[in-house]
Amino acid sequence: MKPFQQLALALAASLSLAAQADINVGVTVSATGPAASLGLPEKNTIALMPTTLGGQKVNYIVLDDASDTTTAVANTRKFITENKVDLIIGSTVTPNSLAMIDAVAESGTPMISMAASARIVEPIDAKKRWVFKTPQNDIMMALAIVTHMVDSGVKTAAFIGFADAYGEGWWGEFNKIAATKKLNIVASERYNRTDTSVTGQVLKLVAARPDAILIAGSGTPAALPQKALKERGYAGKIYQTHGVANNDFLRVGGKDVEGTLLPSGPVLVAAQLPADHPVKKSAMDYIAKYEAAHGKGSVSTFGGHAWDAGLLLAAAAPEALKKAQPGTPAFRAALRDALENVKNLAGAHGVFNMSPQDHLGLDQRARVMVQIENGTWKLLK
Repeated sequence: MKPFQQLALALAASLSLAAQADINVGVTVSATGPAASLGLPEKNTIALMPTTLGGQKVNYIVLDDASDTTTAVANTRKFITENKVDLIIGSTVTPNSLAMIDAVAESGTPMISMAASARIVEPIDAKKRWVFKTPQNDIMMALAIVTHMVDSGVKTAAFIGFADAYGEGWWGEFNKIAATKKLNIVASERYNRTDTSVTGQVLKLVAARPDAILIAGSGTPAALPQKALKERGYAGKIYQTHGVANNDFLRVGGKDVEGTLLPSGPVLVAAQLPADHPVKKSAMDYIAKYEAAHGKGSVSTFGGHAWDAGLLLAAAAPEALKKAQPGTPAFRAALRDALENVKNLAGAHGVFNMSPQDHLGLDQRARVMVQIENGTWKLLK
């Protein structure tokens, strides 16, 4: 065989191997710890995602960060250095996601967070240009809450939230919007996700006699202040954030969370949406797949955030594959660019239109107001 023929065959073999390179996706979720009720449906949803995209095999490497910031960062660095991932999905909660940003930016690895705070993607800078997210921003949901309060005749409100980035982010947005709507906030308290009592904070809230109270927590720990408020006889309106939109919150809260008002992604009440709602079909598709695997009524909005991350990847991967092969810095950069250009993608929670200025891409179609009634979720018209 002539030397140039040998070279041609070697080159062809090299290209063939490159073409067969897998897309590797690292996923860190809070499957244990205080945020487990959020992370478990996300983990379950990853198992439903496609195993091929654009003709390439996809491997999902899933690790539990135990709701712990340090572990989330360790998982992220492991994905980057050992697994050589092309994309990272995670984490479940805001503090973990914020802590992961430095690592993904340093390595040039795109990341899709499943946590809520706008600070994960805003303001877009040299680091956050690598970061996207699927949950609705706090400001979108805070506006829905304050508008409902004012329309319902609420004049005074109080606030209690997590003593971390999630709670502080909500406090900032709630306080800002309340001022524009002439809603008077008469008390503000904090508590930790791992606390077992909030008696002192609740006594202060009740003493302020607000017409309504917003609890800015997520998962089952958000039930703690509400149960304490009910024990103290508080009879005003109680609002929660979209961080409680799963059945574990209903289970832990029981009768104490009846009547709770909250904003949510449409997937929570997809069957109750009008037929022409732009998200109904895509939300019902996710529900059908999840319930086929885990049983009727098992869906939560948090799994929907993971599903939407998968849809974004599915939309971006074929475009990135036109420019580079998986496992390379060029592919990671192309994937980032493709994510930034996703348009009119209907997901479980809303319609995504990404841009260089907007790494969430959702609009008001991504929220509805819901009330807990007879132990279930009811869409408010």
